[in-house]
Amino acid sequence: MTVAPTPTVDLAQVQRRTLRVLVAAQAFSGAGLAAGVTVGALLAQDMLDSTSLAGLPGALATGGSALAAVAVGRISQARGRGPGLVAGYLTGALGSVGVIAAAVAGNPALMFFALFVYGAGTSTNLQARYAGADLAGPAHRARAVSTVLVATTLGGVVGPNLTAPTGELAHALGIPHLAGPFLLAAVAYAMAAIVLAVWLRPDPLLLARTLDAERAAEAPDDPGRPATRRRGAGVLVGVLVMVLTQFVMVAIMTMTPVHMDQHGHGTAAAGLVIAIHIGAMYLPSPVTGRLVDRYGRHAIAAVSGLTLLAAGIVAAIAPADSVAQLAFALALLGVGWNLGLVTGTAIIADAVPLATRARTQGVVDLAVALAGAAGGTASGLVVAAVGYPLLAIGGGILALAIMPAVLVARGAPR
Repeated sequence: MTVAPTPTVDLAQVQRRTLRVLVAAQAFSGAGLAAGVTVGALLAQDMLDSTSLAGLPGALATGGSALAAVAVGRISQARGRGPGLVAGYLTGALGSVGVIAAAVAGNPALMFFALFVYGAGTSTNLQARYAGADLAGPAHRARAVSTVLVATTLGGVVGPNLTAPTGELAHALGIPHLAGPFLLAAVAYAMAAIVLAVWLRPDPLLLARTLDAERAAEAPDDPGRPATRRRGAGVLVGVLVMVLTQFVMVAIMTMTPVHMDQHGHGTAAAGLVIAIHIGAMYLPSPVTGRLVDRYGRHAIAAVSGLTLLAAGIVAAIAPADSVAQLAFALALLGVGWNLGLVTGTAIIADAVPLATRARTQGVVDLAVALAGAAGGTASGLVVAAVGYPLLAIGGGILALAIMPAVLVARGAPR
């Protein structure tokens, strides 16, 4: 599928329209991804009566997002961003319905499978950031990515704070209380799919590919094109930054509601902490985008590692009865993740040519999702063995591995 050349196309206007549509879709989908984060671990703990497996829902959802990342990338490569994102969000909605059915039936196996399918929504929410960068110039790519990411804040913050009301609605409908947020997720993902299917026109990736082909035909020997070797190195650095930030963030985030539940905090308190965390994951995006475009990808990647270390330290020393300190720790965790994601995404967008961009980005997000799955799985085992504080401080220290990678990348010849 291709886009016919349009000599009179106003690229700036098309980019503004693309960002508006993506922002609207992300506002809906943010509420969908918040459900699994807020109550997924608690639902598993309730059904299995085991803390050691409480990290499994997060791992399964992240594993499902890994598979979906590749699928969405391949669909986008072949047919454009719109069809890929729509397919991903509809799959996430289907998984949300499956979780509700599993909770009603009291079937853990069905719940785990449905959470795996539900993870497609999370992956699609992240893949949308690439669509924002397709038509952006190199000097504005990070800001375009950040505009799409910040839109997730609305749904991501509202969603966890609706944990109690949606739980009450679920109870009134004869559904277990903890499955309530997945009612919201099913509707939210479906609405995001509808917005994209109706209004994401022209498709940003297909248009960018057409314009790039026209430029290549006019200047086939352009010396400004990046060398293949540099592109490969850029992909590796971008992947490393995003993989480490995802692993650390998911590990600490997944077990925080369980840690709070063990110390007498209710779902409303856990929902508030997660809402603050998700807000911190996305709300700083406009500032992050400007910082990345102004000061460079590698400098902000290093700041990401230091911020995640600070988050781990604060979470480790926070008194178990202090919701405020845990909220502050999770806010730092979200900011550190945001810095790493925007930086890594900009590095990947700089390094990968349009001809293979969507497919490569899908594989990159596969690695990121697998890192999240590993973090979610390990988190429950670590907490069961040595406790939440050691999980938090260990994650913060691991994040420092970003530093040597970016230092080497900054010193490499261009």
